[in-house]
Amino acid sequence: MNPKSTGSQSAKASFSMDDFAKALEQHNYEFQKGQVVRGKPFEYDSNGAYVDIGGKSPGFLPIQEAALRTVTDLSQVVPLQEEREFLIIREQNEDGQVTLSLKQLEIKQAWEQLIELQESGKVLQVRVTGANKGGVTVDVQGMRGFIPRSHLVERDNIESLIGQALSVSFLEVDREREKLVLSQRLATKSSAFSQLEIGQLVEGKVGSIKPFGVFVDLEGISGLLHIKQVSQSYIDDLSKVFSIGQFVKALVVDLDESRGRVSLSTRVLENYPGEIVEKMTEVMDTAQERSEKARKNLTNSPLQP
Repeated sequence: MNPKSTGSQSAKASFSMDDFAKALEQHNYEFQKGQVVRGKPFEYDSNGAYVDIGGKSPGFLPIQEAALRTVTDLSQVVPLQEEREFLIIREQNEDGQVTLSLKQLEIKQAWEQLIELQESGKVLQVRVTGANKGGVTVDVQGMRGFIPRSHLVERDNIESLIGQALSVSFLEVDREREKLVLSQRLATKSSAFSQLEIGQLVEGKVGSIKPFGVFVDLEGISGLLHIKQVSQSYIDDLSKVFSIGQFVKALVVDLDESRGRVSLSTRVLENYPGEIVEKMTEVMDTAQERSEKARKNLTNSPLQP
């Protein structure tokens, strides 16, 4: 083998490696704002932490971007040499250094999770942090949400809700406008609906009496006892049969959660036409036994209001 040739090949190989290393250094990964990168914090200073993200220069994590909550001790939130993901919130300065954030990454991930929860119709727990004339503010996984007064179960003394945990559903999740509107009433309805089934005997309090039927409060949702479902006999005036606040037992004959409708019937509990009018107390007292028979008939021929 020619020694001169071998030396020439070695020099060429050495040059190629050096050239490749310089090319990598010059490229510096093209870090951009909005990019998620992995890195290891390696040094603290009074304003934040320096993070090795594999570039020519380390990234910098300001202390105010370390978490959603206020941070006084960075070592508790960002331990040295612990690899994790960071979000680039400012592109390279003249020294090639990018600004990083854990806080904005948490917010980004939280919004994505909330959108998923909204799409799946999930109910979640939030804590009330404040109250004003329009409703209450709540903490939703570290972010600020709002429940309008009209969507609270307790609407009279809302200041008493501060500090309490509430079950809520989503009304609006808008990442761009940072708008998060929730409803306790919808969550209560959803929970109540999940506990109901057709053929179930329920008990509630008469909330209002209309010409077409009676609305019965069923622990968070309202069921309609249509005038045609009260009795097998014709009834011309429901106020002669029911009174506001009266407790009533009835059978669930139809459920429509999308429209928030629960249809009830006392008619199916009667042994003969008009019995509910003549012997309301007796029908109510024996409603459980009557419902067993009514449930079998209901599955064979569902009654429509």
